[in-house]
Amino acid sequence: MAKKNELPALIAALLFTVALLGGGAWWLKNLIEGDGPSLPASISRQSREVGDVDSSTIAGADGSSGQSILPGPVSAAKQEGLDALAKQDFQTAQAAFSTALQADKNDPESVIYLNNAKIGDGSARTIATVVPTGNALDASLEIMRGIAQAQTEINQSSAIPLKVLLVNDQGDLAIAADVAAELVANEAVLGVVGHYSSDVTLAAAEVYEAGKLPMISPTSTAVSISNAGDYIFRTVPSDRLAAATLARYMLNEIGKKQAVVFFEGSSAYSRSVKSEFTTELLSNGGSVVADFDVGEPGFSAGQALQSAKSLGAQVIMLALTADTNNAALQIISVNQKELPMIGGDDMYNFKILDVGRASAEGLVVAVPWHILSYEQSPFVNESRRLWGGDINWRTAMAYDAVSVLVKAMDTSPTREGIATVLAGAGFSADGATEVVKFLPTGDRNQPSQLVEVVPGNRSGTGYDYVPVE
Repeated sequence: MAKKNELPALIAALLFTVALLGGGAWWLKNLIEGDGPSLPASISRQSREVGDVDSSTIAGADGSSGQSILPGPVSAAKQEGLDALAKQDFQTAQAAFSTALQADKNDPESVIYLNNAKIGDGSARTIATVVPTGNALDASLEIMRGIAQAQTEINQSSAIPLKVLLVNDQGDLAIAADVAAELVANEAVLGVVGHYSSDVTLAAAEVYEAGKLPMISPTSTAVSISNAGDYIFRTVPSDRLAAATLARYMLNEIGKKQAVVFFEGSSAYSRSVKSEFTTELLSNGGSVVADFDVGEPGFSAGQALQSAKSLGAQVIMLALTADTNNAALQIISVNQKELPMIGGDDMYNFKILDVGRASAEGLVVAVPWHILSYEQSPFVNESRRLWGGDINWRTAMAYDAVSVLVKAMDTSPTREGIATVLAGAGFSADGATEVVKFLPTGDRNQPSQLVEVVPGNRSGTGYDYVPVE
């Protein structure tokens, strides 16, 4: 296959009209973090040695290990289902998971294992989904809901059902690489949906590329992933397109040319957003007059903003991750809406609304998808039926990842064949709400969308993200 490195196609993609976006779901419970992993207060990261991955967990990732990949207690009905799967008692497993879902319909793991139990030992095509349930539980569940919805619909309509293996990489680079190696060695696995953060995706992508196993990330946006190889794809637009959208908004909509950028130097995602935004702004007549790494010792939001304004900064760009929400909130608070604020998709999260409140009003964020733009779509209607509430962009992008894998499998059900089909110039597949097409780099050919923090009642905080008009 030809190497995916064609800049003209990327430049052409920047000419797309910016659409509307959004998506809030389970606002009072879930962080809607974007690309970087978060650490919910109730979940402590498990310490792991480098290379320490339990291959039996991978082998039993369809639930046959008798264990859940989710932290915390498991209901009696769900555990009965897991135990039954481990014994290959598929009839009992089906009944048990059905009972478990009556009590907790929001559990996508039970939906996936129920679907796997219905397949039993029958013929099926197999993919794996890798998520960091150990340190980004909410985002992992959001991704799994998209996987579960797609699998359910496919298995109801396809002659060949889809089995999904669920794997937890803990958001750890070394563990992710080991997980990738195990999945490459499992010949039944035809494709992988994952990983979550850009750093972890880059670490695993090397293994998938070497092992010629197609991988599609629904959430990793760093531009460096564009060069990861011929077997690496993503259904989320890259930071290049998000940066272009934000730069155009700053220059054309609010009429400002000089920005200060806040970023996190240890994050590939944050560095990518910063770099791409700076390049886009310079290319269109603007400039970044200062940038500040919030991870530097002694960082002070007040001092940084004072320095930036003295250099002529007119706009604040938050190229930060959900892990640095506290720094973002300090900047937002100190600013007090004096300078217009824009940000990457990680600034689309509940904490910004809940803590930032009036100070965050007017913040404009680039994201891949928003439910308010598609409320009447079949995908949204079905997701609300399945989960009893709204879903967000991670769920939609994960659904799209499964959809394109299965579409490619229908044409060529081998690893190499799938990658070749996905990379084909004429490939497209129906996604959650939009047709999915890939650029020669494996990036999704779709612009980012803009949402703004405004007063509202959807989140319960008094403020919501809504599409920019």
